[in-house]
Amino acid sequence: MKLLPRLVEKPWGRTDLPASFSGAAGQRIGEVWFEAPHANLPLLVKWLFTSAPLSIQVHPDDRQGRASGFVSGKEECWVVTAAEPGAVLGIGTTQPLDAGQLRAAALSGAIEQLMDWKPVRAGDYFYIPAGTVHAIGAGVTLVEVQQHADVTYRLYDYGRPRELQLDAAIAVSRAAPYHDPRCGRLTAAPRQQLVSGPLFTLWHARGSAIVEPGAEGPECSRPDRWIVPLSGAVSTGDLEAHTGDCLHVPATAAITADADASALIAWAGPGVDAA
Repeated sequence: MKLLPRLVEKPWGRTDLPASFSGAAGQRIGEVWFEAPHANLPLLVKWLFTSAPLSIQVHPDDRQGRASGFVSGKEECWVVTAAEPGAVLGIGTTQPLDAGQLRAAALSGAIEQLMDWKPVRAGDYFYIPAGTVHAIGAGVTLVEVQQHADVTYRLYDYGRPRELQLDAAIAVSRAAPYHDPRCGRLTAAPRQQLVSGPLFTLWHARGSAIVEPGAEGPECSRPDRWIVPLSGAVSTGDLEAHTGDCLHVPATAAITADADASALIAWAGPGVDAA
């Protein structure tokens, strides 16, 4: 199926979304969620568009999330598709902070200077494990693939009048420099694995490799796939998807792709090499 886009207004969103995202006239859209009617899928794909920084925030892991009544925790991967000059992502802190130091920094605003603000450009990607203190800066467009749990704890929000969840955030935070190996840049290779489980697996593929992502790809473990076109067209049956669309298809679905197409391909759980 072609998943249905849900436009979500945010104070840090944009009024000038790309033409491929329709129906947003006059709204400050920060996120587009791709959802299935009457189905609870394990992954959620979003596009994010920022004109101002997001809150500095954190997500719990599965154990912590379930203990607080959520279906799971939340881990995610960001793939930057566009970035204005000077755009940054905040991932981790420049030095380890204990709970007391993190609380003091959040209350005073010093956390802004303690974040590790990484300059970014189109093609960068970063996996964000649960517990990582993070923020997205202004002037960024990215695709986020995440566990399907709407659980975010805000530490700091630049004085905006939104609720903070300081106690919950500090309880699950690992405020420290970011060292996760699941980050880098998209390459010109026909296929490139970005994430290999355990919660989800994510590939970037081009042209015919979108149809067959490789021996270690989804055709081995037979999961349903999320296909997110970044350029060109990807088709299955009578459905054609472009940038601004997201397909959710079984492994047995016949897929075709333009020779110049590129897409992200995700599925829940590990890849073969992480099983």
